[in-house]
Amino acid sequence: MNDVLEAKIEQQVAWLAERLIERNWSVTTAESCTGGGVAESMTALAGSSAWFNAAFVTYSNAMKSQLLGVKTDALEAHGAVSQVVASQMAEGALASAQANLAVAISGIAGPGGGSPDKPVGTVCFAVAGTSVDTFTETCLFAGDRHQVRLQAVSHALQMLLDKFN
Repeated sequence: MNDVLEAKIEQQVAWLAERLIERNWSVTTAESCTGGGVAESMTALAGSSAWFNAAFVTYSNAMKSQLLGVKTDALEAHGAVSQVVASQMAEGALASAQANLAVAISGIAGPGGGSPDKPVGTVCFAVAGTSVDTFTETCLFAGDRHQVRLQAVSHALQMLLDKFN
């Protein structure tokens, strides 16, 4: 499964790069549970400096607030793993990086940290853009920590690609 998913991610990045270059757009990422996996997949492609602006990896709530402008009351009311926080992360990254598109991810990759309301594998996503409305989504992925993270990276890339359809 991992090899297939890794190949899919490479293809998604190639497609995303083409679409960003066509529009002369740039992208940024704000990641928590993926630890920079989306940014790493993007910058693995030669020439990514033409369309990739910046990456924010914010594991702590304090850094989500300080670097991305996530509101403390949103963190307290909804928790870091929520669509509200993912949306604020994406919008904060978009503004800080002065990019055209941003994707944010916050979730529970495991093996611990889950709860009945938010089990391991719960991942919240947001895509924000200068010419697109912010879109959020929550997924529940199966597998070990590495598999959850890979699935989250692929899903985030697909959400960005969907903004071009």
